[in-house]
Amino acid sequence: MKNIISGTVYVLGDNIDTDQILTAEYLKVNPSTPEGYAQLAGLAMCGLPEGALPFLDASGQRTAHPIIVAGKNFGCGSSREHAVIALGAAGVQAVLAQSYARIFFRNCVATGEVLPLASATRLCDRLRTGDRVEIDNDAQTVTLLDSGETAAIDPAGELANIVAAGGLFAYARASGRIKSA
Repeated sequence: MKNIISGTVYVLGDNIDTDQILTAEYLKVNPSTPEGYAQLAGLAMCGLPEGALPFLDASGQRTAHPIIVAGKNFGCGSSREHAVIALGAAGVQAVLAQSYARIFFRNCVATGEVLPLASATRLCDRLRTGDRVEIDNDAQTVTLLDSGETAAIDPAGELANIVAAGGLFAYARASGRIKSA
């Protein structure tokens, strides 16, 4: 398990839906091929409203922000695994939100692409895109590196190990719960 995740944040608000993360027209992309996975990376957050800060770096394939900070109900809208995969392919390691749509949270864990973390503290109002944070899963804290402030995060528990293993099936194989092929 990756106990410390640090980097700059990309800050969003409440009710960020899967259409903002990845619009429906790209559900035909096959994420199980290297080409499809790379294509999804370049499409991450393509549905954000006009005028939003750029999510991807100048290459158009990666984000400079390995952590997304959001408010309530992150990932609402639909059951698209593609949305989670696009974020992971673009380099997002964790989303830190007040709450999640249940199926989005489940897709994060099942795919092993992104670690979904929760904090009762409304960090999306305290941080700005580009601010630096350090998430410590063991201590269950997030530290705002520019100010030194800390906030509690909910325990990730075994979910962090499942994501670190690469998802449910990889974790089940690694832990001997299912036989490797």
